[in-house]
Amino acid sequence: MFNMMTLDGFFEGPNRDIRWHNVDAEFNSFAVEQLDEIDTLLFGRVTYELMAGYWPTPTALRNDPVVAGRMNSISKLVFSRTLRKVEWSNSRLVNENAAQEIEKLKRLPGKDMAIFGSSDLTTSLMGTGLIDELRIMLNPVVLGNGKPLFTEGTRVLKLIRSRTFRSGNVLLSYKPKS
Repeated sequence: MFNMMTLDGFFEGPNRDIRWHNVDAEFNSFAVEQLDEIDTLLFGRVTYELMAGYWPTPTALRNDPVVAGRMNSISKLVFSRTLRKVEWSNSRLVNENAAQEIEKLKRLPGKDMAIFGSSDLTTSLMGTGLIDELRIMLNPVVLGNGKPLFTEGTRVLKLIRSRTFRSGNVLLSYKPKS
């Protein structure tokens, strides 16, 4: 799982605002490195709609052609009980049994899978043992309000590595403790 988070624990501000994301050339290089490690992205409905509404656009292709190319070409699974179809390239819809679908995919050969955004999907999978690593990009921002990255219950995580960026972002990589 990869997500951006503020110092006060939010992954999005009020009204799904993510303009606070601290993104620069170093972050974009990291994004490409991370995308090169995976062959499947997992999304919930909300994040899928936001990503599908941006990455295939001329703006994304012009402003960030490398990341846009990878985002548009990679395999995507969308977990939603309400969507009836997905149209972004290489996307497949799963309407039920997210944990069973992910467990089946983990047994197949290939690169890693990653959840981008999708805090509700992450929260629903936290107790299943299906999330091997949580990568949290801590942004030097305090919002004071918004949607928290984690809800529902206590989780104990083990820090396995960290990386500091010149922008003040800090990547914290954790493994769930069993």
